[in-house]
Amino acid sequence: MNRSGTLFLVLALGLGADALAAQEPPPTPTPAAEPTPAAPEPTPAVTEPAPAPEPEPVAAPVTAGAASANPTYFNPAMAVIGNFLATAGRNPVEDRPSLEMHESEISLQAIVDPYARADFFISLSNGGIELEEGFITFTHLPADFLVKVGKFKAQFGKVNTLHAHVLPWADVPLPIVNLLGGEEGWSDAGVSVARLFALPGDTFSELTLQLFRGETENLFVASKKNDLAYLGQYRVYRDIGDDHNVEVGATWGRGHNGVTDDFETTLENIHLVYRWRPLSGSSYQTFILRSELIRSRREQENGKQTSTGFFVGGDYRFAQRWWAGARYEFSDHADDDTKRDNGEAVTLTFWPSEFSQLRGELRRRRYAGGITANEGILQLQFSIGAHGAHPF
Repeated sequence: MNRSGTLFLVLALGLGADALAAQEPPPTPTPAAEPTPAAPEPTPAVTEPAPAPEPEPVAAPVTAGAASANPTYFNPAMAVIGNFLATAGRNPVEDRPSLEMHESEISLQAIVDPYARADFFISLSNGGIELEEGFITFTHLPADFLVKVGKFKAQFGKVNTLHAHVLPWADVPLPIVNLLGGEEGWSDAGVSVARLFALPGDTFSELTLQLFRGETENLFVASKKNDLAYLGQYRVYRDIGDDHNVEVGATWGRGHNGVTDDFETTLENIHLVYRWRPLSGSSYQTFILRSELIRSRREQENGKQTSTGFFVGGDYRFAQRWWAGARYEFSDHADDDTKRDNGEAVTLTFWPSEFSQLRGELRRRRYAGGITANEGILQLQFSIGAHGAHPF
């Protein structure tokens, strides 16, 4: 075959192969193996948040999550207050030791439920351990009544309702000691019902009725279960402008005195409290005037003894931490109205903080029988814990 024939044959074969290739489907290409990626650098993985664990069952549910935020939610507010006294001078009537831890008070206070609160005050002194007060107060009752049940200080006057660490003196006025049975005053187990009444102007009044078991040391004796003691008080409080307020009250009480099964003691009281604290000018100036007049009518076999006691005291705050005060007092004896004691006292008090105070008191007392006692008393009070506010 010549050269031109050979060229023609090769061209024909190439055209035929191209026609066959166009009629067949193209083969599926085999994917090339992808290169193995390098290990990435560690980065925080983005994952779905894990579900919260199921809460463990609890004995009682707590509202508002208070207990989870505070593990002491159900514990009462607790405090301890110490009252240390150092006495110089000679007093054969009231023979105090030169140094003594006169009293330590433990307080336990808490809300019981939305309708009541409970208060306990335990006194530790040289005489032993005593429940000074322990009561429940119902604060949400119909007609705005306030009911208290337990052991508590009688609402007699003003000073009788106060604990020792709240008094503006290192001692107790003579009328309380002579006519209410001693320094502790009138305190007993019972029931109290009180209600506030609004009067015209910035004036409020309160009526209090109390029923007691009738057993108070050196004051009342309940020889039978129905030998109860009774008390009624009406007091009025009024703001006078922005800087002044005054409280005036009258109290009546009665109980069996134990001389015989039928003899009783009737107590009457008028009290006055005046406060001055200017809103402008010096923010630390304050003046408080306290005064009480007490009459005791005690039935005895030698006749009824009508005894009178009175005190007036003023306390002036002249600096942020300093108070100065003075007091005048006299009182007959409850069992002998022919015997009268009287005295005067001056005080100077320094408050390092709201949790401690140092007080010095100079007093002179002239007792029936011609006995005169001049004494100096140094008082140191200190507290730890959360002690609730006392009634205003």
